[in-house]
Amino acid sequence: MRLSAQLAWLAAAALLILGSPAAAAAAAFGEYHPAPRYDEEVVTSLYLPMRDGTRIAVSLHRPSKDGRPVEARLPVIWHNTLAIDAARTGPPPPGLASLTRQGYVVAVVARRGNGASFGTRRGYEDFTEGFDAYEVTEWLAAQPWSDGKVGMFGCSNTGEAVMHAIAARPPSLAAAWAGCFAWDRFDGHTRGGIIAQFGAGPSRTVEQDLQTNPVQGDESKTLLRQAAEEHLASTNLLELMKGMPYRDSYSTLVMSRFWYEVSLGAVADQVKRAKVPLYVQGGWLDDFRTQGLVTMANLPGTRVVIGPWRHCRNEGFDLQSEQLRFFDHHLKGIDTGIATDAPIHYFTMHGAKDGAWKSTVTWPLPAARATQVFLDGGKLTDRAGRKATTFTVTYDAPCPAEPVGAFSVSCHPVGGVSFTKGPLKADTEVTGHPIADLWITSSAPDANLFVFVEDVAPDGTITVVTDGRQKASLRKLNPAPWPLLGLPWHRSWKEDAADLTPGEPAQITFDLLAASYVFKAGHRIQITVAGADYRERAQPRFTPAPTLTVLAKSSVSLPVVR
Repeated sequence: MRLSAQLAWLAAAALLILGSPAAAAAAAFGEYHPAPRYDEEVVTSLYLPMRDGTRIAVSLHRPSKDGRPVEARLPVIWHNTLAIDAARTGPPPPGLASLTRQGYVVAVVARRGNGASFGTRRGYEDFTEGFDAYEVTEWLAAQPWSDGKVGMFGCSNTGEAVMHAIAARPPSLAAAWAGCFAWDRFDGHTRGGIIAQFGAGPSRTVEQDLQTNPVQGDESKTLLRQAAEEHLASTNLLELMKGMPYRDSYSTLVMSRFWYEVSLGAVADQVKRAKVPLYVQGGWLDDFRTQGLVTMANLPGTRVVIGPWRHCRNEGFDLQSEQLRFFDHHLKGIDTGIATDAPIHYFTMHGAKDGAWKSTVTWPLPAARATQVFLDGGKLTDRAGRKATTFTVTYDAPCPAEPVGAFSVSCHPVGGVSFTKGPLKADTEVTGHPIADLWITSSAPDANLFVFVEDVAPDGTITVVTDGRQKASLRKLNPAPWPLLGLPWHRSWKEDAADLTPGEPAQITFDLLAASYVFKAGHRIQITVAGADYRERAQPRFTPAPTLTVLAKSSVSLPVVR
């Protein structure tokens, strides 16, 4: 056998043993399924001291053979979360086992003030946690079982943690997957100046913290109890939010203008200079989907996937396949096909249940045309009408359907007023960012305004497609300080606040969350306006309940795909 043939045979044998990058190359979106390289893992946990001595709990998942960790240096992917429960005996949470089997070390880290970690949570993904993420990333990169390339993944609060790790610019961070987070924390968490979400961050008792897993060697939970007692001094996040009604509010709880401290837009140059490849996950039923698209507009090269999902969910789609395709490309240098794929994959919902995946290189879609519909006496019309509509705000309005969870919309509002068009003669696709332009009068000096775009089926079933909200006193429009996809922006500083004059018309313009939805032929498009919502936290109330009048020149612009 000639030398060249011998080398070729040896290379082929090595690929069969170790797993071939080419075998899984150039896979399509959602179809990347390389064969596992390992079928076992070993889990250990430890305390990692930070620069100030605070001990952070870390669990490590390493591929193994015959019960022993493999000796090879491997890339590391870590999750900056609230507990190290992945270290428990038995199978790890979904996702971790398959990553270790694909040849990654996986680290699960409890952020300071949470789980088995010591310290207090000053705020939520503040500068302190960003500096911690820098230290953890560089520690992971320097370990003897690491090849020096580190990735991160997370969704919701852990997605926020990923983005603030990028802002800290650790040199070894080579790829990041982040879902359902806010580019700007004021716009994301108090959208329109209104706190209207289920969640306000973790807040637990010592007893609840003791239910989490301790670090190995602390089976008596002595250290865990000490850490839990330290957590009691953490900032109450709902109180923090309530104390910052304006974007420039100063909080004495954390001694800073906190909305700026925790907003990526405020450190956009830092995030851009990090040059970390980023994949953003979103869902059409999640409250942060527009924030993910704004992130894409500000960070060239960002990839986006948006499915028909609620907050951090991915029913009906193998999201982990796409995560692996992304990480294998950036951390292992494998040609997975992702480099030449369209950067944006989104699911167009055909009614409430069906739909299809699409891709694009441009957002908003060039084919989407702004189509204005006016709110005229219970009807949607093509031109400004003449009939105003008056209603009384209903506080404590229940959700007539079962709520679907945090940061999601599920309910047609009780106590609002609806405007309807149709039945439609043909299927009508709305993909993009609806914009409400309301003209109202109020009997009170302020109003929380909620606008819903809804699909009304022939049997009367109502499906909420998207919604927007805006506090009337923060209605002043300003130029956006960063690329914003052409959407209206409110600076919302204290000096911008202006009360309504009872009985005097005021214009309030704001965007609704992005959507991609087909209203089927025979269905009706409905716009509903309300003055309260069941999701509100710290709801302001007037006595008696105010009356709101929606003037007939009010409109909603729908991005209709021709």
